[in-house]
Formats: sequence, C-alpha cells, structure tokens
Amino acid sequence: MKKHSGMRPHDIVVLFKIAAKKDNTWLMKDLAIELGISASEISESLNRSAIAGLIAQDKKRLMKLALLDFLVHGLRYVYPQKPGAIVRGIVTAHSALPLSKEIASNELYVWPYAEGDVRGQLIEPLNPKVPEACLKDPLFYELMTLCDALRVGRAREKNLAIEELEKRLEIGE
Repeated sequence: MKKHSGMRPHDIVVLFKIAAKKDNTWLMKDLAIELGISASEISESLNRSAIAGLIAQDKKRLMKLALLDFLVHGLRYVYPQKPGAIVRGIVTAHSALPLSKEIASNELYVWPYAEGDVRGQLIEPLNPKVPEACLKDPLFYELMTLCDALRVGRAREKNLAIEELEKRLEIGE
C-alpha cells in the first residue's frame, strides 16, 4: 500500500462528488471530467482517502460516519478559511441553500466566479473548479456549501450544517 502523505483539499471535493452520485455507478474518468481534475489526481485522491479510512478499500463505498467525523471535527483546522474581500461569485456556506432557508444574514459569502451574479465576501473553495462543477450538480453544490458552513460558520451554522449533512449522506437511516 502507498504511503499516506496527508489529505489535500480536493480530496473532500472528490468524496462529495461520489456522495452526490448516491447509488449510481461511476468511473474515475467521470469524476475527472465532472470536477475538472485530472484522472491521475482523482486516483491519488481515492488512494489517500482509502488510507485515511474515508472510503472503502474498493474505492467505491464511502465510509460515511468516518467522513462526517472528519468534517465535523477536523475540517476547519485542516482547511481553515476566513471571509475575504468583496468579490463577484456564487453563494456558499450559510448564504446558499439549504442553510439560507434557516439563516437570515446580511453577510453573503461567495466563491469567486467571473460569471457569478452575487457580490459577497470571498470564501476560497477547496478546489478552484468547484463553482463550475456545482452549477452542473445541485446535490454536490449543497454538500460543498455545507462543507463551507463547517469551515467558516459559527456554532448555529455548524450545527445546522451537520444536521443537513447527515440527511444528505443518509446517516442514521
């Protein structure tokens, strides 16, 4: 087995793309095309996630409880983010669905995206290709925004994000 040299931000992106596929079959090349990440990076990402116990050794089945545990307890420390300058982009964190239904805020958080229709505080996505990939897959978009809520949210936003992630990852069903 390969040596684990640490997780990378796009590993979470890859795992969430797999989660968004639910029970649909997928190939590594599909993930590469849909995420705009090279096939070799997808392969390496899956290897790192398998070593970390976030995906099964067959690299097809997510270890949902382990993934949720990592997201809840480690994400904000491993991939910290502070809101930045005002930019044009696509809403994320509590500014996007599903949390925007529960949380009213004048602070808009956005991923930078030239064709975005909203101005708000910059949140760097875990991978630069995330905004474009999210526009093509609503469930993936929700998962990524919930991930950002864990990275930048306060206690209420984080707790709501955890509840929503449990639903979308189908934990406890």
